[in-house]
Amino acid sequence: MERVCVIGAGSSGIAACQVLAERGIAYDCYETGSQVGGNWRYLNDNGMSSAYRSLHINTSRQIMEYASFPMPRDCPVYPGHAHIARYFDSFVDHFGLRPSIAFRTEVVSVEPVPGGRWSVTTRHLDSGESAEHVYDAVLVANGHHWKPRWPRPALPGADEFSGTQTHAHDYRTPDPFADKRVLVLGIGNSACDIAVETSRVSRRTVLAMRRGAHILPKYLFGVPTDHLTGSWLARAPLAVQELGLRLLLRLSRGRLEDYGLPRPRHGVLGAHPTISDDLLSRLGHGDLTVRPAPVRLEGDRVTFEDGSTEEIDAIVYCTGYDIAFPFLKDEVIDPSDNDIQLYHRVVAPAHPGLYFIGLVQPLGAIMPLAEAQAHWVADLLQGRCALPTPERMREETRTYRANLTRRYVASTRHTIQVDAQPYLRELKRERRNGAARARRGAASR
Repeated sequence: MERVCVIGAGSSGIAACQVLAERGIAYDCYETGSQVGGNWRYLNDNGMSSAYRSLHINTSRQIMEYASFPMPRDCPVYPGHAHIARYFDSFVDHFGLRPSIAFRTEVVSVEPVPGGRWSVTTRHLDSGESAEHVYDAVLVANGHHWKPRWPRPALPGADEFSGTQTHAHDYRTPDPFADKRVLVLGIGNSACDIAVETSRVSRRTVLAMRRGAHILPKYLFGVPTDHLTGSWLARAPLAVQELGLRLLLRLSRGRLEDYGLPRPRHGVLGAHPTISDDLLSRLGHGDLTVRPAPVRLEGDRVTFEDGSTEEIDAIVYCTGYDIAFPFLKDEVIDPSDNDIQLYHRVVAPAHPGLYFIGLVQPLGAIMPLAEAQAHWVADLLQGRCALPTPERMREETRTYRANLTRRYVASTRHTIQVDAQPYLRELKRERRNGAARARRGAASR
């Protein structure tokens, strides 16, 4: 293996760089911004990241840290973006990765070339200088929270709405919403954070949603909630996990209907969790109003599914993100509806040498998963592991998709969902199976 290309120096990209460096695999990493960290670098100059000023992680420090580089023990249990950015800087400098990262460099195109290799065209954002490189493999780690997904189709009357309309991607502070009537659309983590923040400065904040969601606290009985992912409960059958979580939430939080929220029609584990310690208290204090989904806009008025109306000055759409790879043609990877067909969420079956790192939405933290994915890819690059046939890989992706359909609410939000600990075990098992395939292949030669 001559050289590998890594696209992106966010949390997943730098994990890949560390593993490749550790294994002695030569690589180049290209990062659009001038610093590492991706979404965790507040006011990142890459033009794509979207951290807001108050952003904190929803997974605890112990769950999100890299296995190869624990977070400092004096770091808060739920660090803010500034802590995380410093941690990433320390990670990169500790392993000496910074010289291998070409900053302010955009990957313009990635195309397969004869011989099973990849042509990568880059452009330096400051000088405008372009260059073409050929690599034996490409590891895509450009993230999946950078291209805002707006309502499709747009709400009737959106073009004539007299107020402002923004996406959560562009939200930074609540200051622009002071003394305004604000509508926040969504019930995910960003929607809850933004609704809570704007409610402290706005004249009125309305939180509207298409469906209910289970609201998990960051702590359950004094213990970080995500520590349950490493407890006996996470190893129990799914039905037992569901029942256990329901009981714990009922004891610690009560009924969501008592706070004015709609009762979720799915199980606690049937959707990506919404985690907030502040939302329920703001609702209980009357600082937030809950409405069902909006159906049309007229001037400064918004009409909701229940027929109620509100005068609104500003709408914040917390409607998620589209997965996109602007440097790849659709015939290589088609990201339509966020439906990406990858073997164990990493390998493109039809395109040897093309891998995706961190393209998962975990119940848990993404950093240790990206690290584990990178170790598997390094095994493949070094010939320690071998892949099954393309058809066997496609069969695995079909099984994964069927399991998602049974488990989760139908949504583009859940197309890349994984449970952290089972997924780590899945990768470990695949590495063992791949090693056995590699041995059989060597023996047959």
